[in-house]
Amino acid sequence: MKKELLYVDGYNMIGAWPELVKLKRLDKMADARDQLLHELSNYAKYEGIEIRIVFDAQLVPGIAQRYNKYEVSVIFTSEGETADSYIEKAVGDENLLVTHVQVATSDLAEQWLIFQRGATRKSANELYKDVKRTKKNIALDSTLYRMQNRSRNSPLKDKDLKNLQTLYYDMVKKKDK
Repeated sequence: MKKELLYVDGYNMIGAWPELVKLKRLDKMADARDQLLHELSNYAKYEGIEIRIVFDAQLVPGIAQRYNKYEVSVIFTSEGETADSYIEKAVGDENLLVTHVQVATSDLAEQWLIFQRGATRKSANELYKDVKRTKKNIALDSTLYRMQNRSRNSPLKDKDLKNLQTLYYDMVKKKDK
């Protein structure tokens, strides 16, 4: 099975995700970046994928930076380099037989270049929906885990408890649709 690697155009997500747009408008860009990292960290861990978030330093003087936070790789491009150009080069280098590379961006020109290099793309909105769905699944799994731990003190038989869990899971799924 191929390793899953997702490159994310960080400022593209900040400009598209409702919660992050609010922070951006309040001139809290550092908070928006941190919240994006936190959300994608949970998503990466639950889905079992590696995520690299790339931020432009195009208009910011200085050298490139790379570090890990919340078990997600964070990359600030070097001065004069866009996140798009960094991602294009990285996709060409990393799209191997053992790695499936996907790129999250809503930039149409970038999406075409990604396709040409053999990677797949995901729009900012698609990634946002995936992250929200994963967040709900994490909450559901947590609830089911707590229910399993209560079963030790429950008068219900294991079979009945499993039936109730299935019903609960189905109700939550129908509610989310």
